[in-house]
Amino acid sequence: MTSQPPIAKRVPSERVHHGDTVVDEYAWLQNKDDPETIAYLEAENAYTEESTRHLSALRETMFDEIKLRTRETDLSVPARKGGFWYYTRTVEGKQYGIHCRRAVAIGEVEPPSTEDGAPLPGEEALIDGNELAEGKKFFALGTFDVSPDGRWLAYSTDFDGDERFTLRIKDLLSGEVLPDEVPNTFYGSAWSADGSTLFYLTVDEAWRPYRVWRHVRGTPTAQDEVVYEEPDERFWVGVDLTRSEKFIIIDVHSKVTSEVHVIPADQPLSPPRVIAPREQGVEYSVEHHGHRFLILHNRGAEDFALSYTSVDTPGADWTPLIEHEPGTRLLEVDAFARHMVISLRRQGLTGLRVMPFDGGPSYDIEFPEPLYSVGPDANPEYETATFRLHYGSLVTPESIYDCDLDTGQLTLRKQKEVLGGFDPARYEQHREWAVAEDGTRVPISLVCLRDTPRNGSAPLLLYGYGSYEHSMDPWFSIPRLSLVDRGVVFAVAHIRGGGEMGRHWYENGKMLAKKNTFTDFVACAEHLVKSGWTAADRVIARGGSAGGLLMGAVANMAPESFAGIVAQVPFVDPLTSILDPSLPLTVTEWEEWGNPLHDPEVYEYMKSYSPYENVADRPYPAILAVTSLNDTRVLYHEPAKWVARLRATAPGAKVLLKTEMGAGHGGPSGRYDAWKEEAFVNAWMLDLVGRSS
Repeated sequence: MTSQPPIAKRVPSERVHHGDTVVDEYAWLQNKDDPETIAYLEAENAYTEESTRHLSALRETMFDEIKLRTRETDLSVPARKGGFWYYTRTVEGKQYGIHCRRAVAIGEVEPPSTEDGAPLPGEEALIDGNELAEGKKFFALGTFDVSPDGRWLAYSTDFDGDERFTLRIKDLLSGEVLPDEVPNTFYGSAWSADGSTLFYLTVDEAWRPYRVWRHVRGTPTAQDEVVYEEPDERFWVGVDLTRSEKFIIIDVHSKVTSEVHVIPADQPLSPPRVIAPREQGVEYSVEHHGHRFLILHNRGAEDFALSYTSVDTPGADWTPLIEHEPGTRLLEVDAFARHMVISLRRQGLTGLRVMPFDGGPSYDIEFPEPLYSVGPDANPEYETATFRLHYGSLVTPESIYDCDLDTGQLTLRKQKEVLGGFDPARYEQHREWAVAEDGTRVPISLVCLRDTPRNGSAPLLLYGYGSYEHSMDPWFSIPRLSLVDRGVVFAVAHIRGGGEMGRHWYENGKMLAKKNTFTDFVACAEHLVKSGWTAADRVIARGGSAGGLLMGAVANMAPESFAGIVAQVPFVDPLTSILDPSLPLTVTEWEEWGNPLHDPEVYEYMKSYSPYENVADRPYPAILAVTSLNDTRVLYHEPAKWVARLRATAPGAKVLLKTEMGAGHGGPSGRYDAWKEEAFVNAWMLDLVGRSS
């Protein structure tokens, strides 16, 4: 162990684009197979451990608080599909869930009670993650797909964190795992109606899912056939079975364009048929209902509209079902035999609208809290009048409800239990509005202890993301309680680039408007200081992945606004990555960030905000960067290079790098390991704002 930070060697490497020469002294860290790279990362880990050794007791306390508040032995609410209830069970002391089912009893309508967390009588364990993960540093399930007849299970596993899965088939009648095995598959699969044929995905060298394969169960996988291959590197491919179990859906999409193909599920050897040929800038998705396909689309509808078309002639006219309503963003549609449920977003909040197919009046499901998040949960049955949803807020633990679609009545099936005397009345949530540089009002969601003083004395954690139209809707967190109970205000900045306020919110935070994301976040921090919620020297910013890019950008733009920054798997060297089309995801990302390889304007714009390119000799807030060696979405070397340049360029910067040596983009896979990681970050933040005792 050493009290001195590691010094990364400097090996100048030049690249030239659009007449601009860039020197990258730390490009050598991109070589994962170089022993010097691993040695450097391990030295950084040792330095981080030594630098935070004084927090070991606090880390243990943080971990214990998470553990004590969590019901470790528990069951999810069973969801019915065919003749079975499907659910996941966790067991105290075990890292991973056990995926189970139980036969539906004669006359049984209500899901079985799971209040005591005990296994259900007659339970059948389909997949035990703990058994599969034994002896492994990492474990994740990709596909988990039961055939329509309930006989066959397709599942896939990843033991490295690189999201390349090995697909297998299990006979649920005998318990036998078939010899049918396919490596390097992606998330997603679909069974034919009779369970004889399985459709699955594989990736190309750039980690892009681009091929749909057809496998006839029980035959050698070498005989599998490619059903669809997408040559355009901007597009990803997905595969699924409709809820009605009538069609295999092949979804082809870029960031801004969609194309859907279908195969009748009872004719799995049929060639795919396109619903509507791709049209640049037009996105659509497909749900099946009876004699028609429901089409959610943005053709002439920025916030999306809903139409339908004939199953027999889907390329013909699309008949409007829900007209475009600016300001109401339609997100998805779930079709059932007699109803459909539309997930939407309006005025910064999510919502659900029920629409009967018999012509009866539609209605919105109402919720009492001013800030909340709601969306569909597991709804595998087509012939049903019950819709399952999940609901939560900054103060309300995740709750599972069943909605009677005929009456709108909600039945609470389960609310995540928080042990240790949790009382939601101790907390309060607020909505604030910051004003950005261009006058745009930016929403902020906050939670704090009731009667928290507004005199600037409270520390505050400000979370942000702001990319891909991904919205950071209010959510409940057990680990967060350890912060809020110590007087920390938790706030979420709903900045542009996300989707909180509709499609325009996203459009105004991407490409050549990307800087709005960063200036919005700084405006939120400044507003919270001016409003008395906190003071600049008591604000910690936190974000991950593209939110890590946000962290790196605001560290350069407004370091005086933050006492500390937590950047998790941070995308802090975007220009280098987006210039290299051989890297995973790069070409697909050009419609999000622009194409700096061919467009000099995009190149200059990205260079002007790239965290790595803009490190300077200035005072920086304390920075904790967390990454994973096997991450295929944001490669580990981005934060490693960033930290090395910060140390060399701004010698006074207090910077720590922590690399998970056996994990991927989501960090450690086991729940206890994930809690330890969160405890580590929480302890670091509390120490920084003087709340470590």
